[in-house]
Amino acid sequence: MRLILTKPLIVFDLETTGVNPSKDKIVELFMIKIFPDGSRKDLYQKFNPEIPIPKEVTAIHGITDADVANEPTFKHKAHQILEFITNCDFGGFNSNKFDFPMLIEEFYRAEIDFDTTKCKFVDAQRIFHQMEPRNLSAAYKFYCSKELNNAHSAKADTEATWEIINAQIDRYEQLEPSVEFIHKHTMQSNLVDLAGRFVYNEQKLAVFNFGKHKGKLVAQVFQSDPGYYDWMMQGDFSLQTKKVLTKLRLNSKNL
Repeated sequence: MRLILTKPLIVFDLETTGVNPSKDKIVELFMIKIFPDGSRKDLYQKFNPEIPIPKEVTAIHGITDADVANEPTFKHKAHQILEFITNCDFGGFNSNKFDFPMLIEEFYRAEIDFDTTKCKFVDAQRIFHQMEPRNLSAAYKFYCSKELNNAHSAKADTEATWEIINAQIDRYEQLEPSVEFIHKHTMQSNLVDLAGRFVYNEQKLAVFNFGKHKGKLVAQVFQSDPGYYDWMMQGDFSLQTKKVLTKLRLNSKNL
């Protein structure tokens, strides 16, 4: 059995300069665009991040400053990538917490406002950790009975992830083969922003998910501690989180 698609699904992986979306940049991207009829298109690109790649990061993915010195920046290719992924859902391995927020942050830096509200997400790592806590290489061996060669290359990790997602659908009867079901099953729909700084409570109202106001309604905090908004806007939070924060503040003023 394969995952049933109602619109194209982008399965992708990124290699980056680090793990902080607000500071780090993408250096390699590989995407598989799977259509509902089972056909696919691929997109591969390396980028010049315009910042040094730390040696300890190069030791993981093997990409050096010299490798990307003559590559285009993400901003230069942003509209081409946007065209490729528009009106799609997304899949990956740890993509809910890392790859997708990093991708959206790069779009914001390129002054492109990508609307995430209609996207659904299939994160193979979330399923894996719920069912069989391991890493990508172990997941590939467990679900597909294969060794993952060239781990930490975007192409190898992406190809493995797409195989894992479909193997998970076959293994677990409780998983319906639809993007919408898995999106809800892995609780991506509970997030207000991609980083999970805000989540929806049982009443579908936004609450803080970190810090001294954790669990409190965002609208109430804006009234009781108005300086908290300014603190977050000046802090080391992603552009996407700050955009959502501003939208929440505007909505609270209209209540």
